[in-house]
Formats: sequence, C-alpha cells, structure tokens
Amino acid sequence: MSQQTHWVPTSVDLEKASAARMYDYLLGGNHNFAVDRDFIQQLMRLQPEIKRYALTNRSFMRRAVLYLMDQGIRQFLDLGSGIPTVGNVHEIAQAVDPTSRVVYVDNEHVAVAHSQLLLEDNENAAMVHADITKPLLVLQDPVTRKLLDFDQPIGVLAVTIGHYILDEQDPEGVYAAYRDAVAPGSYLTITHLTDDYLKVDELAEAMTRSQNRIAARTRDQVRAFFGDFELVEPGLVTTSRWRPERPEDVQPGKEDGLYAGVARKN
Repeated sequence: MSQQTHWVPTSVDLEKASAARMYDYLLGGNHNFAVDRDFIQQLMRLQPEIKRYALTNRSFMRRAVLYLMDQGIRQFLDLGSGIPTVGNVHEIAQAVDPTSRVVYVDNEHVAVAHSQLLLEDNENAAMVHADITKPLLVLQDPVTRKLLDFDQPIGVLAVTIGHYILDEQDPEGVYAAYRDAVAPGSYLTITHLTDDYLKVDELAEAMTRSQNRIAARTRDQVRAFFGDFELVEPGLVTTSRWRPERPEDVQPGKEDGLYAGVARKN
C-alpha cells in the first residue's frame, strides 16, 4: 500500500482498522491510515457522538493526571496508552514536575514504535510493548521495574482500555493484579464504555470487523474494577461530569458514553 512511511513498522496490519489509530484520528493526530479514517466514518453513522466521547475522555485524562499530581503522585503506569497524540501523560505530568516518571504500555505496533521514537531522549518516560491483559509480563518488565518504584504510590491509568478486555480475558482478574501490585496511597483511574445511556450493539458488531472487539459494561460492572479502592469525589460518573473545569462543559440531560472514576488504595 502507498501509505507506508518511515514510522510504520513492517508488522503493522494495514487491512483492518486499529482502535489505537482510530482514537489518534479522533483526537486530531496523524498516525493513522485511510482504513482507520474510513472505519470511523462508518462508526459515526451508527453513533454520531463518537468524536465528542473521545474528546471528553481525553479532557478527563488531563484533569485526572493533574489531580493525581496534586495528591503527590509522581509516577504513572499508563495501560493501553495508545499513540502519543498531543497531551499525553508524560507531557502533562512533566510540565508540573520534570522528574515525574511514566511507563506506557501497549501492544499496537504503531503506538509502540512512535512512542519509543518520541521518548528516546526522555529518561523519565518509556514504552513497554506488552499485552495489558497479562499483568505479570507488564509488572515484571525490566523497563517497568527500572522506572517505577512499587514501594511508593503509583498512578495506574486504565483510560479507554477496559472495554477492549473481553469477558473471556478475565477483566476483574486483570484489574485486581494491578491493584494488588501497587503500594497504599496509589490511585487507579478508569474510563470505560457503557451501554447504560446508549445502545452499542451495532457498534460492537461493527468492531468485530476491526482489530479490536469491545464489551460495553454497566455502572456496577465498571465499579467492580476498582475493588476496595476508595473512589474520590464525585465518584463514578460520565467523563465530562468528573470535576469539570467549566460548568458549560457539562451538557444538562446529555450523558457521555463512558464512565470515569479515580480511586485511592488505602
């Protein structure tokens, strides 16, 4: 295909859309392909709010990281981090404190290749190429262990990734492994697609034609992923309702399609 460029690994599947590349496109990034852009157009015909959901989710992530910085967190484990479009975790955190350390984890080849290129001169941030549904591989990776001190609080970010963990992959067990691995005072941040406010059956069916399937979940199901961690105010709400910076950011009577929450390990 003519889309091959110097930043595209030869192992990339250019025949099927990728969730990481589609998200990059929705956020205005340029590390995506025609197959991803065409697929997004198909999804938007099924759910016109997709772009808004992506933008409110990204805005939530920024607020959550800044909240964690205010709580003294200076190291982050970003699960399913995707392609480093503008406004990534290390940019937010290191703008506040340049010594903040960030480990990104993803298994999408473009995300990994571009992240490694972007971070090669940043001694406090790195990318681990791994499947987040195999927590031991992530947690025991030498890069993870080099950058993160698990005896000190860590901000674990699972933003827009949980709905890609299918039931047969034991999502509760996956989240539990990461919760168990971090010290008291750590935080877990989650956003997750829900079908409480919109029908996602057609979206889920469409995603079977991409590289990634999805599983939307209810509020109670998402809440369970936090285990016994204590949710901070305002609890588990939709993305734009989590500590909005401006009242106009919340549209009355209009919920986002993703739940969002931040919880602390006591």
